[in-house]
Amino acid sequence: MSTLTIDPHASQPPFEQLRRQLIEQILTRQLPPGTKLPPVRRLAADLALAPNTVARTYRELEAEGYLITRGRNGTTVAPVAAPDEASRRRAGALTSAFVAHMRGLGFDADAIVMAVRQAL
Repeated sequence: MSTLTIDPHASQPPFEQLRRQLIEQILTRQLPPGTKLPPVRRLAADLALAPNTVARTYRELEAEGYLITRGRNGTTVAPVAAPDEASRRRAGALTSAFVAHMRGLGFDADAIVMAVRQAL
């Protein structure tokens, strides 16, 4: 697992910082399918976070299909299909266009993220 870092001064809450970093590492195969993640308490201690913050991240990533939790047997990375380079470029272009449209409608970053979460 690549180094995870939490910036306590960032505008994003620690939960979201951790979530995004784990998703990035999963999609880029830095964390390949089957990789066992550290237990909640150990990762929380390593990152100076509350255990509930890490537990929430794991729960949400499991609900989104990125992780598999097997109780005492730990949490592992689920098999996730990583898009090819052309798909990633197209997704980036679509995302940029969406954000530009939403900003044109007067939405700020938090409102855009909320709209995406509601759509998912």
